[in-house]
Order: sequence, then structure tokens, then C-alpha cells
Amino acid sequence: MTSRAAVLAVLLAAAGPGLLFVPVFGIGPLLLPLALVVAAGFGVSELCGRRPALLPWRAVLVLVVGLLALSVAMLFPTTLAGLPTAETGRALVAGVTESWQLTLQSTWPARSDPELMLFVPLAALAAAVLALELLRWPLAALVPGIAVVVLAQAYVALTGLTAMLAAFGFVVVAGVLLSTSDERVDAVPTVGRRGFVAFAMIVPTVVLAVAGAVLATTVHPVERPAVSLRDKQFVPLPPDRVSSPLDEVSDRMQDGDETVFTYSTEAQVDRWRMVVLDQFDGVTWTPSAQPRRLGTELRPVLSVARTELSARISYPGTDGPWLPSQALPASVTGLAPLVDEASGTLFDYDRTGPADYELTWWEPRPDPEQLRNAAIDPAARTGFGDLGEVPSGVVDLARRAVGDDRPAFQTALVLERFFRDNYRVASGDELPSGSGWPQLERFLLETEVGTAVQFAAAYVVLARIIGIPARIAVGFRAPEETGQDVTVHNRDVLAWPEVAVEGVGWVPLDPAGATAEGSAPKGLAEVTAEAREQLPPPDDVRDPELPRDEERDNGAADAEGTPFPWVRVLAGLAALVVAWLGGVPLARAVRAWRRRRRTGAGAVVGAWAEARDRLRAHGVPYNVGMTPRDLAAAAGDPLVAPGLQALARAVDLALWSPGGPAPGTAAEAWTAVRAVRGGLAKRPFAARIRAALDPRSLIPPGR
Repeated sequence: MTSRAAVLAVLLAAAGPGLLFVPVFGIGPLLLPLALVVAAGFGVSELCGRRPALLPWRAVLVLVVGLLALSVAMLFPTTLAGLPTAETGRALVAGVTESWQLTLQSTWPARSDPELMLFVPLAALAAAVLALELLRWPLAALVPGIAVVVLAQAYVALTGLTAMLAAFGFVVVAGVLLSTSDERVDAVPTVGRRGFVAFAMIVPTVVLAVAGAVLATTVHPVERPAVSLRDKQFVPLPPDRVSSPLDEVSDRMQDGDETVFTYSTEAQVDRWRMVVLDQFDGVTWTPSAQPRRLGTELRPVLSVARTELSARISYPGTDGPWLPSQALPASVTGLAPLVDEASGTLFDYDRTGPADYELTWWEPRPDPEQLRNAAIDPAARTGFGDLGEVPSGVVDLARRAVGDDRPAFQTALVLERFFRDNYRVASGDELPSGSGWPQLERFLLETEVGTAVQFAAAYVVLARIIGIPARIAVGFRAPEETGQDVTVHNRDVLAWPEVAVEGVGWVPLDPAGATAEGSAPKGLAEVTAEAREQLPPPDDVRDPELPRDEERDNGAADAEGTPFPWVRVLAGLAALVVAWLGGVPLARAVRAWRRRRRTGAGAVVGAWAEARDRLRAHGVPYNVGMTPRDLAAAAGDPLVAPGLQALARAVDLALWSPGGPAPGTAAEAWTAVRAVRGGLAKRPFAARIRAALDPRSLIPPGR
């Protein structure tokens, strides 16, 4: 009869790997459903133990009870007083067919909505059902749990120390399973059999787990992002049938008094973005959005100080899918929009009426001098792209604007000053329109007069020509006031360029001097204005010093600055220790297997060598030339003496019989070895562990 400990162990090995999805959903939402899977499997197993007639139906019962428990815990609104309905069934089917993909299309940590996370407990439940049915073969019972581990790693791969700890946790559960199973090993004496089976099976698992973790950390360092199924999964968008926001700027200015949206906040807001345009074919600017379902919170990677701000927004517009947003949104409540993480753009394609939601966002607050001397971000996803067929003369203009300055944020400010000093904003009723190359060429090389649209588009193309990642953002200036129900009108519409700055994110610039027409800059725009004021005169501009890490990459830094790789050293030491703990027993097992495969007198001699080395590991003195009888006297242990005497008789028959050993002599010799091992197995536990891990017994005697 399978023990309760084995049942609980196999259930933990099956459902426990579901906790590897903690980086995706957090630990709180996962604990209850995974605990219900374990409880369902254990409860049904207990029932079947008391009612043996139910044992053939155990798999079905575990599945039904598990699904009922998950339905009540996660899908209660779809049930009728806790009883499943057709809607519950459809939700469970969607949990198998759709929820795994919806999670890949979401930002992480994802919302703990059942439609997203249901596939995790369902996978754990399926693993638990299979593992219970495979429990008669302990090693096979671990396979379903390993399958859940593989599924979790396909979502978010663990590396280094975290992977090692997870492997150890899984091995501990597996050890309990193996040590409490009813598996029989004929070659091992009854006393200590389960401990031997557990030890023999766990050690290779530990060795492989640690070796794999160390190898993964070395070959694929933790500094590099792990490959995930999520890398290419985004929400598919319907074909865009709305007009470009860039083309709407002039139309909005013609009807300046119309209300666009209202918001309530005590924060100092500089501008609101609607959409970011980063693709240009020479005629049209379009967004290259990669939208995901917005999870619980977005956490940007910034190396500067930041503050968290929030506002309540009421947006009645239904003309397009875009919603008022900020560059670094953190979370949205009251709405479940899509978000393009690279641009901060919020989408809601299913919206048919007004939107009322609360937006929380991050505002970087670098020091002005730190910002002015910052490097550009060469890894910006949306900062570079095709520019179509660039007109002759525009490349020369870009070079004249910044000279030989290296691409950096200071160079971006120099280019902004070039526009402010040499171009002016158009006014009057007949405003120029368009942002393709014909319009930009006329603006840059002929008229030198344009709207915010031409300024923003022209800035972006010149910035990209000189190697600065840049893009266009379209949105609205924020009014000067704060508090309740601040109104944004059509006359506040604005298009501006943004450049990618390392450690800061996308920084808005103002080549048209638009802030002079509206409110004073705030937030990051205010810091940018201070950095702009610190910009030296054109003749005194010098490239900022390279950051320290770039200097090291170019070999200019002192080697003393290289940090000591503590994680890799500790991981290597841990791998050596585990290799010793697992390598010695494994080598001894392989050696015994090879000795048993011999035939004739060789098999008998191999049995004698096996018994000899077993006793050497236990500290019995041995000299070359000793016989089994001599070794029995040296051991002085009545528990091993009978086995050695039987082995001595087999050796005599094998070595001194004129006709060679009889067919059964080898079997008798190895039976005697098992008797010796049985006697040694009755020695104290500490002595057996020392003998199992003593590497000296692997060295042939006399060397």
C-alpha cells in the first residue's frame, strides 16, 4: 500500500512547480489554487485507501474534485451557488485553449484574472492526476511535475542561484517520494534499502540540476535576458481604419475651443501623449506598436531618481483607439487597456463610449547636469528606422547642425538649438501641412517656416541621420492649473520629438519653442529646460566624457575596477561539492556494474574486489596479498564474516579448480557480496555515510 508521505510528495512534485510562475502572477494568486490541487489529490487518495472499490476511478475522481474546487475558487461568478454551469465549462475550456496565450500577451506581473492564470492550476491538476497513477514507479511519477517545470521555464527561465534553489527544492520532494515508496531492489539488502534507493536516485538528480544551473549561468549569463515564449507574443490589432493623429493637428487647431478630455490631479503635468510615431517611409509616419494587455504594474528600468504620480481622467472621445497617457505608465484602474511598453501608448479598441480611469505613472527626475552629459540609448527599440529616400542636401544639413559632435544627449540639445535659431513657427490662417519628404525638404532647405508637425518630423529625421534615436509623439499640452476637472482643449494639441537617453528613458524636446506659447515646463521637461540653459555656446561645445563602463569596454579603465564574480565562484564551489557528493557513489555504482558483467573466473574476482573495496571504505586495513579469510580476520565483524567466508570458498573454486569455476560459482560469489553489504548496512548511519563518500576506495590498492 502506498504511504501517505509518498502520495503527498508526488502531489507536491506535480503542483509545486506551479510556483515557478510567481514572476508572472505573484505568489498570492497562485497559492490557493495550487493548494486546492494538492488537497483534492490527497483527499481522493485517502478516500480510495478506505474504499478500495474506488481505486480504479481515482484518476477521474481527482480530476472532477479538482475542477470543482478550482471552479468555486476562481470561477465562482460563473457558477450557480457553487455548482458549475455551461459558462463555467466554457471558462475551463478557455483555460486550456486560450489563457496560456493571453498571459504571454500581457505585461508581467499579469492581472490575476481567471482568464489569464487558469492554465497554471489546470496544468498542475493534470500533472497530479498522472503522477498519482504513476506512483507505482517513483521515478516515472516525477515526470509530470518536470513537465510543469518545463512549461514554467518556457515563460520565465530561472538562472543561477535561483535555479539552483528551485532544483534543490524539487529534489527534496523527490527524495521523500523515493525514500517512502514501495519499490523493491533485489540487489540491496532489506536493512537500509529505502535509504539506499533514495540516496542513489537523488544524488544524480542533484548533480545534473546544479551542473545545468552552473552551465546555464556560464553559457547564458544572467546579464542577458533569457529566451521566452513571450518574446514574440503580442496582442493582434485590427486593421487601422483611423486617420493619423499627426494629420489631425491642423484640424484641431482650427477648432481650438472644443474639449478633448478632463483630468483631476495634484501633480505638475507637462503634457499628455496620445500616440508615438516611429516608422517613416518618406511619406507617412505610423506607429510600430507592440501592444500587450496591461498587467498589475509596469516597472521601468531607470538609473535615475523617479517619482510616482497619478491622475483621474475622463475621456469622451471615440474617434480612435488611443487614450491619454504618459511616457512611463505604471498602472491603470477602472479600465483594462492595451499598452505599448516602449512608447507608453494606451489602446482600447473595444471601447464604444467614454472612458473614465485612473492612471499612475513614473516621472524620471535626473539632475540637469547629469541629463546633459548622459549618453543616448543605442538599444532603444523604436528610435531608428527607415527614412525613405533622403533628399540631397539634408544629410549635409544634419552634419552642419551639430558639427563633429558624438551622438549624445548634449548633441540632441545642440540640434534642438539649431532649429530654434534658424527656423520659425508659422502663423496666420494659411499654415503649411504635411510631414513627408516633399514638405520636410521645403521646410528645411527653403522656407524655414513650419508648424509643430514639421518641426517635430524634421528634428527626428536629422537626429536619426546623425545617429541619435528619435521619434515623434502626438498629444496635448497640460494647462497651467491643477486640481479637479482640468480641461484640455483642441488648441492644446502638440507634436514633439523625443530622444532615447540611457538610464532615463525617452526625453521630450522642443525644437519649435512651443513651451513659450503655453505653460512653463514641468517634471522631466523642466529638468530638460535647465539642462538646455547649461548648454555652452556653439563654439565651446565639447563631447561629454564617456561613461565608466564604456571606458572599460575600450580598455581605458584600470583592471582594479572589475568586480569579483562572487556568484559564479560560489556556484562553482557548490557544483564541486555536489559533484563530490554525487560523483563518488555514482562511480562506485558504475564500477560494481562493470564487475558484475564479467564472466567466468573474472566475475568471481570482481566479486572479491567489490567486497574488498567496500570494507576498505569502512576503514578495514588491507594489504596487497590478503585473502578473503585474512580480510575477515582484519575486519573482526561477525556480521560480515559469513559473507567473506562464502566468498573465500568461491574464490578458491574459481582460481584453483582444474576445470575452472562451475557455472553457478559467480552467482554464489555475488550472493556473498550482498551478504557482506548486508552486514555493513547494520553499522551506524554516520559510518555508512562516510564510507559512501570516501573517494579513497575508488583508488586501486597498492597505489
